[in-house]
Amino acid sequence: QVQLVESGGGLVQPGGSLSVSCLASRSIFSVNVMSWYRQAPGKQRELVARVFSDGRTIYADSVKGRFTISKINAKNTVYLQMNSLKPEDTAVYYCNADLRSLGGPADYWGQGTQVTVSS
Repeated sequence: QVQLVESGGGLVQPGGSLSVSCLASRSIFSVNVMSWYRQAPGKQRELVARVFSDGRTIYADSVKGRFTISKINAKNTVYLQMNSLKPEDTAVYYCNADLRSLGGPADYWGQGTQVTVSS
């Protein structure tokens, strides 16, 4: 079974930058889709960014132009670079993977990492 471990969350001031990482316990080269979601208190979990195996990416409208998702297969890691952070970006950020190409579930989650944007 693949383990997904997020790291890099923390407290940052509005306008600041932060990068969160998702380290997989095995190769993600053949994983078709990896995503970052977030969930703020009292709100539903929402898709933030997604990267496909062919390199295509998609972003939520609320983060376009500010966030960048990247996947480094050699490091088994997916990153989310977050710039120009706003208080409304405060949430627990979760890594998600479609592991069907590895014989796993279509929807597999990490434990999450807290990102707080506040002055």
